[in-house]
Amino acid sequence: MKTIKIFAALVVFSFSLISCEVHTGYSGRSSNGKSIPPGQAKKIYGTKSAKPFAPGQNK
Repeated sequence: MKTIKIFAALVVFSFSLISCEVHTGYSGRSSNGKSIPPGQAKKIYGTKSAKPFAPGQNK
């Protein structure tokens, strides 16, 4: 019975590690290294304004 509990705990632990997904903030670059225009970043992240993504508009 003890080995079943240990095995179940290991299975649950391994699934919890496999299902981890890291979300990072806006990096300003696409997967191929090119810069994303502010309007496109706005669409991707669902914000109402493109101002936070435009480098010239940051205060």
